[in-house]
Amino acid sequence: MMRALDPERMMREMLQWDPFAETAPIAQLRQPEGWFSPDIDLRETKDRFVFRADLPGVKESDVDISVSGRQLTISGKRDEEREEREGDRFYTYERAYGSFCRSFMLPEGVDLDKIQAELKHGVLEIVVPKAAGVQPKQIPISAAKEPSAEGAAEAKKGEGKKAA
Repeated sequence: MMRALDPERMMREMLQWDPFAETAPIAQLRQPEGWFSPDIDLRETKDRFVFRADLPGVKESDVDISVSGRQLTISGKRDEEREEREGDRFYTYERAYGSFCRSFMLPEGVDLDKIQAELKHGVLEIVVPKAAGVQPKQIPISAAKEPSAEGAAEAKKGEGKKAA
């Protein structure tokens, strides 16, 4: 007799998942130090690049932004906030803490001297302006002119003379 597919059972077997592990003390579940990598959005507008990094719980003094050549580096740390009291028991501990470092290669034509950064409400925004001479320029497209009937006949005569 064929057994019905049970996706949950299959996943438990593949991952060797222990359904009771979630109730174990947090010391057993905790991820290693340094397991923090902030999510970063990068947007390009006509005159700048804008980086936005989610850094909740990170103090301004714990963030470092540097540029070396064209490489922009954002680094820092988020300290652990856990306060243990006697009798408390953690069942899950999902927020990550530790050091982080993200680097991005900036394109040619940015104005490195005018980079600005602001940390507000847990979001770091870095604005990298494009240099004035590198702004995109719109190129107009002209419509191709249709040759007149007389011009087409003259062009054929010219081709015949070249062949002779």
